[in-house]
Amino acid sequence: MAKEKGQKVIATNRKARHDYEILDTYEAGVALVGTEVKSLRLGRASLVDAFATVDDGEVWLRGLHIPEYAQGTWTNHEPRRTRKLLLHKGEILKLIGKTREGGLSLVPLSMYFKDGKVKVEVALARGKREYDKRQTLAKRDADREISRAAGRAAKGRY
Repeated sequence: MAKEKGQKVIATNRKARHDYEILDTYEAGVALVGTEVKSLRLGRASLVDAFATVDDGEVWLRGLHIPEYAQGTWTNHEPRRTRKLLLHKGEILKLIGKTREGGLSLVPLSMYFKDGKVKVEVALARGKREYDKRQTLAKRDADREISRAAGRAAKGRY
């Protein structure tokens, strides 16, 4: 069997970019069991309630839902078990310092296959308040209107 190349997205957490201000991102591997990988190859996962924590010098992904593999037997996995994230020691130490600072969370943004291995993009994020969300939406709408006006001007229609 040929080695897989490239990147194939399994799941994204679109709500995270709405609810959080992304400060920094990290790519981490995930420690999985066989039936979890088979279920992920079918494109089945949900990052909606997922978050990451740092405990005893290790980073753990909690709340990630990977449904049981349909053809799995008694060796099937538990859908919402805690999974270990694989990061370099320096990155873990940096995350420990930043999360202890206060007000910062570790939020998974996306899960994907990269060259046949499952990776998770984890972000160091600060929660947005309601008025911040409104400002972001207003800015995006204004930018969209500006680009539309520029397009109309370029085509000669005002």
